[in-house]
Order: sequence, then structure tokens, then C-alpha cells
Amino acid sequence: MFKKHIQNKLENYTQQYFQKHPDVKLIVVSGSVGKTSTKRTVGDVLSMRYKIRMHEGNHNTEIAAPLAMLGINFPENIRNPFSWLTVFRAAKKRINSPRDVDIVIQEIGGDHPGDIRRFGTYLKPDIALVTAVTPEHMEFFKTIEAVADEELSVTEFSKMVLVNREDVAGKFAALDTNPNIYTYGSSEQAEYRALPTNMTLHDGMDIEIGAVDWPEVYKTNVALLGEHSLRPVAGAIAIGVKLGLSPEEIISGLQLVRPVPGRMNPLHGFNGSTIIDDTYNSSPAAAKAALLTLYQFASDAQCIAVLGSMNELGDVSAAEHQAIGELCTPEMLSWVVVVGEQAEKYLAPAARARGCQVKVCIDAIEAAEFTRGVMEENAVVLVKGSQGGIFLEETVKLLCNMTEDTKLVRQSEQWLALKSKFFTRNRDNQ
Repeated sequence: MFKKHIQNKLENYTQQYFQKHPDVKLIVVSGSVGKTSTKRTVGDVLSMRYKIRMHEGNHNTEIAAPLAMLGINFPENIRNPFSWLTVFRAAKKRINSPRDVDIVIQEIGGDHPGDIRRFGTYLKPDIALVTAVTPEHMEFFKTIEAVADEELSVTEFSKMVLVNREDVAGKFAALDTNPNIYTYGSSEQAEYRALPTNMTLHDGMDIEIGAVDWPEVYKTNVALLGEHSLRPVAGAIAIGVKLGLSPEEIISGLQLVRPVPGRMNPLHGFNGSTIIDDTYNSSPAAAKAALLTLYQFASDAQCIAVLGSMNELGDVSAAEHQAIGELCTPEMLSWVVVVGEQAEKYLAPAARARGCQVKVCIDAIEAAEFTRGVMEENAVVLVKGSQGGIFLEETVKLLCNMTEDTKLVRQSEQWLALKSKFFTRNRDNQ
């Protein structure tokens, strides 16, 4: 009851803010995967001309999103009513103050059916980006059709919609009834596109960018890895064009783009190795894309995949883990190292059946110890897994030279304490 009251108040304040400041544009990012990377890339590009507000993290839930849009910090003690009174005073001050930004960029997420539509009860975004429709929270959504209905519901209450052509299947087009819809992606078919022409581990990708509004294509470089990492770039190009930026401004903004910690971030490891840190979370689409990116370096270096279980897949978990295992191949991988119950039960046997050398580890720490023992000089190691009960960022930590300014996910005191208890309990139970 208390949480619902807080949510209603925050939604009302957010609605008041945009009503009081009609010149402030709102861009929302929804989708199964890629929201934070897309949001940050859009922010980098738009910062070339506009003053923006954008939370650096992934505050996309019913309570966190309104706070992020208003630019108010989450209270430390969420159960203390006086903390929320302070928040409410800050919200009223924000509403009644002069306009402080030109554009608010906000990701919105949904764990249950109806979560995205709830945002439509108080928001009217100027532009919505839909990044992907892939399996997520399947214990609640059950079917991919239900996921699509949820993620594409943002089109019902937005003025303009940009849809990722590569990661939203065409069969879901009927769910989008918005008359102002455009496509973006990493293929020629997209109206706004970023196409890779060359990729190296530490220099990123040479790309060609194009837009239906431009008479020519432009060439530039971005410090990112993997074709799937270009979808946020294409989305940012689309937003930039729609908001009046020149090609030169968009290209300048793209030079600011860097991998989000834990998302296809190449780090210097021991013995000349490169560790591709993709440990923020995992899903079938993201795991497949990460593996295919790793394979592009297999002709020049030893490649190892450290793969953790993908959480929250419900009834499709077995099939999705098996599919990732079947994507593993001994021609590309010297070892497949797995962590987590679902990966052990379904991914590991499928990879073995393909002829791969597979090592099952009890946790992220053992995975690091084993991987360091089999790594050759200049190896390339992909580390990819979900957060809850997997925590493969701790594998990355032990594979990297941490004297660098290396930013990993989930390194706060609270997270480290939680993980310490988890690893101790997990090993005691073995």
C-alpha cells in the first residue's frame, strides 16, 4: 500500500513536470535487451547540441523511472516516510523551477504484463525506441508473443516510434499501430543504419552510417565491438536526425561512445590476453551475438567462452541454453567454461555434443582459476552470464590486470558483501 502511494505521487509529479515544461522533449527506450547502451549512445549524440538529463544507471522501474526523469536521487532508506517527504519537496521544486534541460532520455522496463502500459498513463513521449523483442522474464510472460505485446505497447502512447529492424521480428508489425514509425539497425534495409566495415579488438569498428534523409553515406569509427553493438548507434543516428542534428554533429557525438561497463567491454588481461567483459546480464539474443563476435577473432588467437546461466527464462530455459551450446564449436573455441545450474544441465551437454572441450565450474571464482590455467598468450576470452547467482564479473576481475582503471559491474560495498556470502554458501553446499 505504501509503495503504491509513493508510485502514484511520483507519477503525478512527473506528469506535472512535463505539463509545466512543454518544451522539454521526452525520449523513452524500451525493449528486451540493449536499453542502457541505447540510452547512453543517444545521450552522447544529442549532447552535441542539447542539454540532456539521463540517469547513468538502468533505473527503469515504476519507482526509479519517475525519479530519474525528474533528476532526483533515490532515497537511501526507502521505508522511511520522511525520506520520501524530502523527495516530494524536491519534485515540487523541480516542477516550479525554470526549465533545466532540453531533453530527458529515459529507459522503461517491464517485468510483468502491463508494466510498460502503466507508463502510458502519465507519459506522452515525443520519441520511443524499441530495441528488441526477445525472451525475457518468461516465468511471467510465458510466450514471445506476450513479450512483444508488452514491449511494443509503448507505441500506443508515443508521438513517434523507432523500431530496431534486426531484433524485432516482422511478424509483430501488426502490434504497432503508430502512424509515425521508422526503422533503424545494422543492415541496409533499415531507414537509419550503421554498417560495420572492419573491426579490431582495441580500436573498435570502422563503420558506414546512413539515413533516409541523407543523400550520401558517411564513414567513421566507434569504440565498440560486435555488429549488435551498432544497433544503439543506428538508433542514436535516427534520433539525431529527427531532432535536427547535422551528420557532422552526429559523427562527433559517436566519438564519445564507449562500451557500458559489463557490456562487450574489451579489457587487458594477463599474458597479453583480451577479456571481453559482457557480464552485466545475459539473454539468448545477447549471448548468441557475443559468441558470434568472439568468433571473428578465432583465426588470430586462442578463444575461450566463459558462459553463465541465463536467468528468468521460465519454460524455455532448457531449449535456449541448449541452443547456445549448439552454437559453440571446437573450430572456434578451445574451451567452453560454464557456470550455473541451467548452463550445466543444458548448455554444457550440447557443447560437448558439438565436440567442444567443456569445463563445468561451481562458481565464477573457479571459472577464473581454470581459465587462467588454460589461457595461451594473447588469448581472447568472452565472459558472459546473468547477474543473479552467476556474478561472472568476479571471473573478469581475476583474469584482468586490475591495476588499470577497470570498471566492472556490481562492485559497490553492498554487492561485494552479498557476493561474498553467496560464494561462501555455494561452496559449503558442494
